Amino acid sequence: MNTLKAEKRDMTIKAKKLRREGFVTGNLFGREMKESIPLKMEKGAVERLLKDEGKGGRVRLEVKGEAYDALIKEVDYNPLKGWVDEIDFQALVSTEKVHSSAEIHLVNADKLAAGVPQQMLHEVEFKALPAALVEKIELDIGDLKVGDTIRVKDLDIAKDKDVDLSTDLETTVVTVTEVRGAAADADAEGTEEAAAE
Repeated sequence: MNTLKAEKRDMTIKAKKLRREGFVTGNLFGREMKESIPLKMEKGAVERLLKDEGKGGRVRLEVKGEAYDALIKEVDYNPLKGWVDEIDFQALVSTEKVHSSAEIHLVNADKLAAGVPQQMLHEVEFKALPAALVEKIELDIGDLKVGDTIRVKDLDIAKDKDVDLSTDLETTVVTVTEVRGAAADADAEGTEEAAAE
């Protein structure tokens, strides 16, 4: 598990000023905490963490000499600059189920004999105890054929009795479609236009 050092943020200093000084602001909250802790973290440390972990990832958060097993709950990026402005964490309690999400990564797409994979769903929402949290789902699509579809119910996470899925089991994750040439597309557009008239 990655470790991130954070400091308690002085709320009299504006977030904008802290960001100019190279910090990312954030919050740590949790059911067993009396109140949330406003945080500031070094931007470089946060960027290194986010290379390995995304939303739903687990991290050991060190604040004022205390360590928290925490979940990355929210990451807010600056739309213009592309860097992280704010990151929020939820302190985990081993006996409490938490809402989280797992990113779906397609693997072996280059081994498809024919067709193009169309990924419809990029993350699965679920509830689980900290010990059963899933951060990433690697989906091997190398053996799929044109016309094949994988739904949420086909994923390993759907068979995990320790995970309660919030995403509909019938949702399509990926489907393999035929590769259509540019000429075929142009014909189809012409037919649609004629039908529309």
